[in-house]
Amino acid sequence: MLLTGCGAPERAQPSEAAKPPVNYGASKPASAKPFKTEPVATFDMPWALAFLPDQRMLVTEKPGRLWLVTAAGAKTAISGLPRVHFEDQGGLLFVATSPTFAQNRQIYLTYSEPGEGGDGLALARATLDTSGAQPALKDLHVIWRQLPRGKGGQFGGYIAFSPDGRYLFLTSGERQRFTPAQDPDQALGKILRLTLDGKPAPGNPGAGKVGATTIGVIDPPENTGAAATAVVRKATIPAPNLTPAETWTTGHRNSYGLAFDPQGRLWETEMGPQGGDELNLIEPGKNYGWPVVSYGKNYDDTAIASPAGNASFQQPALYWNPIIAPAGLAFYSGNMFPQWRNSAFVGGLASTALIRIEFDGAVPREAERWDMGTRIRAVMAGPDGALWILEDGSDGRLLRLTSKRGG
Repeated sequence: MLLTGCGAPERAQPSEAAKPPVNYGASKPASAKPFKTEPVATFDMPWALAFLPDQRMLVTEKPGRLWLVTAAGAKTAISGLPRVHFEDQGGLLFVATSPTFAQNRQIYLTYSEPGEGGDGLALARATLDTSGAQPALKDLHVIWRQLPRGKGGQFGGYIAFSPDGRYLFLTSGERQRFTPAQDPDQALGKILRLTLDGKPAPGNPGAGKVGATTIGVIDPPENTGAAATAVVRKATIPAPNLTPAETWTTGHRNSYGLAFDPQGRLWETEMGPQGGDELNLIEPGKNYGWPVVSYGKNYDDTAIASPAGNASFQQPALYWNPIIAPAGLAFYSGNMFPQWRNSAFVGGLASTALIRIEFDGAVPREAERWDMGTRIRAVMAGPDGALWILEDGSDGRLLRLTSKRGG
């Protein structure tokens, strides 16, 4: 899928990834790592990082802190953060610089926003001011929020910008509630395509449509079967409900990676339940099947229907069973590792791994896996050509991975 300059999607030809997906869950780590690992700084539950034009970084901590970090590891706290609900999977999540950062110094944040009825994913935009003694966020505004609020983790919250810099893609997790991922009136379990101001983007599959303003809400049930018969309470959200006009794809569980490849195709990593983590080629209007189908099963070992042979839903491009618990997705185009250009890198939480994926057109395969000895929360390709990763946890390190041949 490529985006045209006018903002309307070029309709994909029959998917290059239509062959039955390969399961890479049993892949083993390589015995040797082709890179050096340099610790740069340590954080309390780091979640995401973004590079500034001067090669400094922004790093989020889930309890609600944002740091300005130099390549040498010097950290300065940034003030002006929004109030977040930090609990379990919720907190301060993703950070991204605007495609127009050089002109306006705007950044985007996602986080779990507390409020009436619980919490919900919020997308905010602010201006980063580094002119004073302490850097600060100025003019912070929430430009999109998931309503109604409620219970559950799995917020998603990953951001990717279209190659032309005009549109923002946002992953919105299904909050462990299962069935809303198939409800067109709720943003849960969707990937949204928005303008840089947080509005529905022109050319979306449901452009111009509005949804119901009375929504059925459930608390996280035990499994997919219980979700189908769960007690539903009604909640009212302000009109108009723009979710149908915002939606790019539907049927997702918890998307913890989103990135465009060099050819302009959008890819997503998604956590399955007990098994069935996915790498998906994201194409407009497609339904990726959750919670109706999965290559995994419920945590109580009850079955979920397999996607195999079900033409109603888009198959993953590949999957992992047993899981890797993917977190982060980045394509590499640097000079430090020329042999890895056009590869994608995925962090693994449960697998404590860094995974490299190669592509033959739009057909991916897991090419290499390295055991990093701890949960990997995020991975980014830096402007210096190195790979940068964040470890998960209360003493998670920022690591710079460089070639053993120099750099």
